[in-house]
Amino acid sequence: MQGEVTARRAGLVACHVCHLLCRMPRQGPREHAVCPRCGSALHRRKVDSINRTWALLIAAAICYIPANLFPMTVVYALGQSQADTIMSGVIYFLQTGMWPIGLVIFVASVFVPMMKLAILCFLLISVQRRSRWRPLDRTRLYRLTELVGRWSMVDVYVVTLLVAMIKLGVLASIEAGPAAPFFAAVVVLTIFAAESFDPRLIWDNLEDDHVKS
Repeated sequence: MQGEVTARRAGLVACHVCHLLCRMPRQGPREHAVCPRCGSALHRRKVDSINRTWALLIAAAICYIPANLFPMTVVYALGQSQADTIMSGVIYFLQTGMWPIGLVIFVASVFVPMMKLAILCFLLISVQRRSRWRPLDRTRLYRLTELVGRWSMVDVYVVTLLVAMIKLGVLASIEAGPAAPFFAAVVVLTIFAAESFDPRLIWDNLEDDHVKS
């Protein structure tokens, strides 16, 4: 990294709103630098990226527990009720031969949220430890969390469709369980956590003139 010219060394910074590449002022208070196109404040790195990402990640991990312990759906049929969690619903689809549906729900509602939490936690720890281990692969992991994160909302969409479709009066009905808002919170919080994390911090650790933003 000694001989390479980076945007930060060249005094350039990308606007977080319109992504215009701007030149930071060499003199004067840099905290008041604004984008000439959209007027947003310019920062070399996302402000408090690590702290905000940790806060969102911890909140998502807390919500993930009741999202899996509480029922996701409650079915009322002929005077009886049956509550199903995410995993019990997956097991039901597998046992009844509808394994494609069970597999989709497991991947989108169990595997993807856990993967996002694990990857973001790993990236945060690696940045704080100033790790130089395979920065390109870590950047790809971050891009993966951005790409697949929103698909974990599939289970909430399924519940919404079932509630809207299965309304048979006294014969049968289905309602969203108490796990639904917690699971939706996990999805939203992990999306915000991925957005608040600045992947450029991974590469900053490779520069000798690393400056904390």
